[in-house]
Amino acid sequence: MAWEQARAVARESAAMPLPPVHRELPEALGHALAEPLTARTDLPPFDTAAMDGWAVAGPGPWRLHGGRVLAGAQPGPLAPGTAVSLATGAPLPPGATAVLRREHGEIRPPDGTLHHRAPGPPAPGRDIRPRGQECRSGAPLLPAGTTVTPAVLGLAAAAGHDRLAVHRRPTVELLLLGDELLDHGLPRAGHVRDALGPLLPPWLRHNGAEVTAVHRVPDALGPLRDAVRRSPADLVVTTGSTAAGPADFLHRALAESGARLHVDSVAVRPGHPMLLAELPATANTPPTLLAGLPGNPLAAVAGTVTLVAPLLRRLGGHRDGTTRRATLASALPGHPRDTRLLPVRLTEDGAVPVAYDGPAMLRGLATADALAVIPPGGLAAGAGAELLPVPPAP
Repeated sequence: MAWEQARAVARESAAMPLPPVHRELPEALGHALAEPLTARTDLPPFDTAAMDGWAVAGPGPWRLHGGRVLAGAQPGPLAPGTAVSLATGAPLPPGATAVLRREHGEIRPPDGTLHHRAPGPPAPGRDIRPRGQECRSGAPLLPAGTTVTPAVLGLAAAAGHDRLAVHRRPTVELLLLGDELLDHGLPRAGHVRDALGPLLPPWLRHNGAEVTAVHRVPDALGPLRDAVRRSPADLVVTTGSTAAGPADFLHRALAESGARLHVDSVAVRPGHPMLLAELPATANTPPTLLAGLPGNPLAAVAGTVTLVAPLLRRLGGHRDGTTRRATLASALPGHPRDTRLLPVRLTEDGAVPVAYDGPAMLRGLATADALAVIPPGGLAAGAGAELLPVPPAP
């Protein structure tokens, strides 16, 4: 299956986003809005001062009231020809026509009247944030499917929300397959360190998943079949056993479990022996999706960005993001027939490839800013390439 087709199939495998839940604002971060965000109040909710200075009523000079109006106060009205000191963000007193900035005003003896240093009075409305300048109550602010970022949380709070309706995060169970994997220490006696156990959970969380469990599964049909069948997660992600080697049991385990394959191998390098399947419902669980990733680390990452990331975003209700592109600083060779996913760094001259980009390597990915999508045949210097993001540090 072609790479673009496989990504589309992965998105479409989630017929609908997961059901909405209501979350307090801090707990909604990273979720997708399940309904449009609307304003529950005017913003700002009343006329406020945009600068430190004085609220003035009519033309000057002005007689000063004592005291100062601060944010959170409820000032009394101003009569024509009077002024009162106020701070940025303070509510404007009724009757005020403008705010005279601190640096534009001068209090003159002997009567202590306030004068405008520049000729002419401040224009009506000067340095006032009028009620409803940003939005009116009931106005739509953000569409459903918007990812809740820190800025969205701030907007929701300002607009009067205490809770948000968001889509539930998809749960993911990660099954690490392989008898040769070590959790600690140096490689020894034919065993190697597990790189995907540390790498994949944060990558999955970055794409909206709630990783509920990470299990090690031996290279044997029975344990793999049982682990796949009993998972309560929305999505099971496996590593390794996707090819046809002597210890590759995933296809057989899926067949014996009655699974239906949506994707079985993708024309992409690295990572072509990846798969996506749907396990049938049982008496206790609904249908479960399973993404099988290759066991080589960079190949597993290729499977993650190809199948898992689009699927998680659709399950979580996120809108499809805008495609990010970059100009290539140098020519990038491609595979004769398959799409190639190549780690690149972004420089002032454009995207440049990094070294150590073999399927079993992570050294290049660790220094990369993104994965460039190289179509069959490659791209010339100066061409534009689609970029798949590499998760940043939290």
